[in-house]
Amino acid sequence: MKFFKLIVLLCLSITSCQTKNKETKKNVAINSELPERPNILWLVTEDMGAYIPPFGDSTVVTPNLSKLANEGVIYPNLYSTSGVCSPSRAAIATGMYPSGIGANHMRTNSYNDEIGVPKYEAVPPTDVKMISELLRKQGYYCSNNYKEDYQFKAPKTAWDESSPYAHWRNRAANQPFFSVFNFTETHESGLFEPYGFREIETRHYHSGDRNYKWKNFGASHAKNRMAEEDTPVHLSKDTDFNIPPYLADTKVTRRDMWKAYNNIAEMDHQIGAVLKQLEADGLLENTIIFFYGDHGGPLPREKRLIYDSGLNTPMIIRFPKKMHAGTKDNQLISFVDFAPTLLSLIDEEPKPYMQGQAFLGKYKAKARQYIHAAADRFDGFTDAIRAVRDSQYKYIRNYRPEQGYYLPVAYREKIPAMQELLRLKEEGKLNDIQMQWFREKKPVEELFDCKADPFELNNLANNPEYKTKLNELSSEMDRWLAEIKDTPNLDERKLVERLWKGNDSQPKTSEPTIAVNNGKLKISCETTGASIGYKVIKDGKTPQSWAIYQNPIDLPKGAKLMVQAHRIGFKPSKTVEFN
Repeated sequence: MKFFKLIVLLCLSITSCQTKNKETKKNVAINSELPERPNILWLVTEDMGAYIPPFGDSTVVTPNLSKLANEGVIYPNLYSTSGVCSPSRAAIATGMYPSGIGANHMRTNSYNDEIGVPKYEAVPPTDVKMISELLRKQGYYCSNNYKEDYQFKAPKTAWDESSPYAHWRNRAANQPFFSVFNFTETHESGLFEPYGFREIETRHYHSGDRNYKWKNFGASHAKNRMAEEDTPVHLSKDTDFNIPPYLADTKVTRRDMWKAYNNIAEMDHQIGAVLKQLEADGLLENTIIFFYGDHGGPLPREKRLIYDSGLNTPMIIRFPKKMHAGTKDNQLISFVDFAPTLLSLIDEEPKPYMQGQAFLGKYKAKARQYIHAAADRFDGFTDAIRAVRDSQYKYIRNYRPEQGYYLPVAYREKIPAMQELLRLKEEGKLNDIQMQWFREKKPVEELFDCKADPFELNNLANNPEYKTKLNELSSEMDRWLAEIKDTPNLDERKLVERLWKGNDSQPKTSEPTIAVNNGKLKISCETTGASIGYKVIKDGKTPQSWAIYQNPIDLPKGAKLMVQAHRIGFKPSKTVEFN
């Protein structure tokens, strides 16, 4: 097998908001060999702060993630572009900032009647494709198991398979793969009562087995849960938890902390089951393994917030043959960096439209100086906040200062610890720190020293000693907003009007046209930027995957062709058939 050289620069001079130990500045250049076309496995959990031993929290034992970290590299400074899943997943899928493509409101297709906006989808520029489609074009088998949630409907060309049974084992012999496994046990809803693990998550212990049916198969995935007496207990309910200062230290909160860590332990077991399959298939040393969360933690004042508690999520990468084992890379990384990095790892240059940069591989860029984030509508409540952060300081700009921080999101208020905060607030029993979230107004600007103030409680914006840093980060925010064409606080109805080019309904992809040219079928679509997928049905057999149209097709005698075109953010075309 051919190999290329990968030079990984580990900059150990930056510490995250949650890191208390001072690191000695050290630059280490390591020459390492990776397979030319490595397999890539993503293990993606939900609502995950740095609550695991490799990142300094020993509350719960995670043997599989700890082993992965011991054999790989930990990245403590990965930041989502939003404190909630759908906008963040849009950034991961496209390499673009959600607030620049209409993916910033959570969600584009929910609470629409309440806010008076039609259901819509994010509409990125015409040349944007999902990263999985770009990898498929390079010969990769791409599978997603199973959550999508991109703020737009994925074209049929995005994945070879996206389902609870999707697996690298379904690929052609010796075909490289990009496989994503999503783990939902750590989701915010895992704190709701009655408590119990999701039945669908038991599939990870049977990954790829299409005959496996979990209990109450076909029921709502989120609501179909084990009874608490049937749910495994991975740590004592009497564990002495470290309660963040913004939460109330009560019996109710401590039970929620137990649930959160018990969910993490179960997720670790599920990850172990998938990794065991990888090793059993003899693929461990030809696969780059990523573990990360889709944003920060699940607790109140974490998820949805633009503080590090909502944005920062741990990442571990294990390289083949345990390269760089047991090391730490402190560079700042944004979710928009994933797409260009995947291309860089397979020796492909990142696409010009991508707003992130590669942090690994042939096209690795200079370490970034800033990360950026946004917070807008969450369900039925809208705010407008933007943030920029460097290795130490975070600048926040509030575009609705007359509006309080706390948004009464009904879904979040199902968390008992949230109910506890609200109860104690009404009783006047919250302290000054806990009351910060419930202030009736916000300052226009906020500045936090994340090293000295990891929970972002002491606003330095009006401190003259920090004026230079405030101005620097404010200028960087202005530059970023202009670059990605973000208009904070734009009325969502105006946003939809902009995405739909002034029309009253969502644009639709034109039907594909099939023409015969020199005995081959040539397919085209008038909608610029549309992906064209097709299936060749022969002898009554329909393929599982939609192939990506790239060149004219030879249609076997007696076969039928099915074709669909789809531009991201548009409605897909009608499926066209040709005999």
